[in-house]
Amino acid sequence: MFTGIVEEIGRVESIKKGPKSLAITIRGNKIFSDLKIGDSVAVNGVCLTATTIGNGVFTADVMPESIKMTTFTNLKVHQPVNLERAMLANGRFGGHIVAGHVDGTGRIINREQTDNAIIFTVEAPPKSVMDYVIYKGGSITIDGISLTIMRRTDSSFSVSIIPHTLGETILGSAHIGTEVNLETDIAGRYIRHFMNLGSEPTENKPKKSMQSLLVENGFI
Repeated sequence: MFTGIVEEIGRVESIKKGPKSLAITIRGNKIFSDLKIGDSVAVNGVCLTATTIGNGVFTADVMPESIKMTTFTNLKVHQPVNLERAMLANGRFGGHIVAGHVDGTGRIINREQTDNAIIFTVEAPPKSVMDYVIYKGGSITIDGISLTIMRRTDSSFSVSIIPHTLGETILGSAHIGTEVNLETDIAGRYIRHFMNLGSEPTENKPKKSMQSLLVENGFI
């Protein structure tokens, strides 16, 4: 589990491509104070496992599903990335609960200065992301950064970024057209799941109508 408080900006040292997977090596600094093989690291909001560690770099394997769901399809050598170690049980909870399981990607469609803040507007998939975007004050993770939603439409949402966050994360260099990883608030996802338990389709089970569910459970 993570909190969305980025610890440092790292850099991609190398990328080894498999048929559908990646093995990436990332250089950092602060996270190596206690990083061990097998530890989890959020890289641009994607939870990865450190498989080798040495000389200020760690290597992680990226599964095909993670590549499909994230901006890692466009990952490049020397690219800066946000890094956060998994939360310690005795640590401060500065952001919100972040699983490191990206719901989908979005695209920055506007960046505007308002006094000391930069307001980013992100276009996002309507079902996997926007259904869980709550106005006003809901939490969302952009490239691993815990942020608060200030406004939303049917297809986009906006967040306001303070100078400190811009300076400590890769959002400082983000521009219109930049693709970002998005993870919605996990609490909202669980609530929706349990409220729709039995009514949502799975791979081998078609979606049931509300009427059929009421009949099955003896309500009508």
